[in-house]
Amino acid sequence: MAAMTRNRSIPVNVPNDVNVEYYTQRAEGGAGLIVTEGVLVSPQGTNWPHAPGLWSKEQTEGWKKVTDSVHEAGGKIFAQLWHLGRIAHNDMPEQKKSGTPVSGPSPLVARGGEGHYARFGLSKEDGHSIPVPLEDPRTVIEEFKVAGVNAKEAGFDGVEIHSANGYLINQFLDNTSNQRTDEWGGSPENRSRFGLEVAKALVDIWGSGHVGVKISPCGGYNDMGMTLGDTLSTYNYYIKELLALNVAYINLMRYRETLDTEIDGKKRATPHDVLESYGPIFEHAEARTTTKLFLNGGLNPAEANELIGSEKIDGAVFGWLWIGNPDLQTRIEKGAELMFMPDPTQLFQSKTDDPRGGYTDYPKGAY
Repeated sequence: MAAMTRNRSIPVNVPNDVNVEYYTQRAEGGAGLIVTEGVLVSPQGTNWPHAPGLWSKEQTEGWKKVTDSVHEAGGKIFAQLWHLGRIAHNDMPEQKKSGTPVSGPSPLVARGGEGHYARFGLSKEDGHSIPVPLEDPRTVIEEFKVAGVNAKEAGFDGVEIHSANGYLINQFLDNTSNQRTDEWGGSPENRSRFGLEVAKALVDIWGSGHVGVKISPCGGYNDMGMTLGDTLSTYNYYIKELLALNVAYINLMRYRETLDTEIDGKKRATPHDVLESYGPIFEHAEARTTTKLFLNGGLNPAEANELIGSEKIDGAVFGWLWIGNPDLQTRIEKGAELMFMPDPTQLFQSKTDDPRGGYTDYPKGAY
């Protein structure tokens, strides 16, 4: 089960009983591995004010209730560790509370965020804030380390590093958002350094078999995307170095048109076949690594079975299908009907004061 922001840690940032119910349902429904929604490593001005965190004791205790229940149901669960970087706003309450401005690799605003903060009283013309360049990215690596330690204390089975979808690690990887001239920018090796240092830090805490990494080479979402040549050279290097760390898995995201932002009348992404482009790297490294190749993005069960059966991938990651099918794996195994269209109006908040609406109120299938 892929990481999916659902914005239900109400009132702010601390996992609650409804989150326990949600993840337990998916464990009972047969998920081989659950990856949590993005878990913030520090207070940030996200337009998802009810996204959970892992920097405090209260949050750690809240997640312990989730992991205990998932384990009791026979499941395994990784926490996806998340830093927004420039995809945030200085006037959001959590950013103000942090006492620090929105940060990123370079002072380059992410386009396409206009209106994202309007429901919180900001102007409809307001987009993401212009980030202040991180003077020393190691300070954020320390935040990932704290979250990694807290995840262990909370009883998770491992962590997934969110280096996809235009957030901070992805911003360092991409030369359209990272224009630094120091050791953290310029060449593919330097732009990969931040993500790799985060990975090394978490492997030191967890061991390599308990750290996964999510990547989205095609870009598009949150104003990401390089030329094809730069994309291939960057991600070939990044993946090879992650394989050398022997991380548990790398979750490759395929191009999804629905996540491809249009900016100045043009689609932002660099579409290419990620399995064809990067799959051979795993094959060539098989003798030196146990890292598994997972694939995510618009898969259906039949395609997933074919790719696993032909040994092109080791695991198939579903997101959308787990929303309306709390017992997705069981339904697939028993040939039961799947719900393909959950209520889109309740993806990120319920229509009523009950946070279960569109979250934990989807029924099990008929077998």
